[in-house]
Amino acid sequence: MLKDSLKNHEIILASGSPRRQKFFEELEIPVKIDVRPVEEIYPENLKASEITDYLAKLKAESFKGDIRENQVVITSDTIVYLNDIALGKPSDFKEAVEMISSLSGKEHDVITSVCFTTAQNQIVLNHTTRVFFGKLEQEEIEFYVKKYKPYDKAGGYAIQEWIGLIGIEKIEGSYFNVVGLPTHLVYKTLKELLDT
Repeated sequence: MLKDSLKNHEIILASGSPRRQKFFEELEIPVKIDVRPVEEIYPENLKASEITDYLAKLKAESFKGDIRENQVVITSDTIVYLNDIALGKPSDFKEAVEMISSLSGKEHDVITSVCFTTAQNQIVLNHTTRVFFGKLEQEEIEFYVKKYKPYDKAGGYAIQEWIGLIGIEKIEGSYFNVVGLPTHLVYKTLKELLDT
């Protein structure tokens, strides 16, 4: 089991996301939180998972030279992808309302990349979940944004909150990926990485 391999390793999670931190707690993977500021800018020619792969690797850059033998640094990035456009985090009420309105009655992809960096190597993986939103009323969208203030969430919404409960008709792929982390892949990859 992974638990045995973790005894000799330190996992560093470079994420301020309380949702991601909670996932590691629930996976029973002890982590040290170390968030380093990164300007999340990517080349315009990148598409879909190329964007999140790039940003997850970019977030690992600031750890280069600091990683000890027994450490694994985990960085990640999530985007909502609609009609070849990456939706990041909304900056204000107006932008959050616009983002959710653009998702209403449509399907979109939620893409998360996770980067595992050790002193010797780096593994990047990603997972895509397709999300189907029903038609939402303007009043419902505005109520959600006012009450939940989803400004730290890609696409301006959280599947586990009120808007997800009323608006999401179905998903294809990992639910936890939409919350912010493909937990099954994280567990499997750490297991493979630490057992080698």
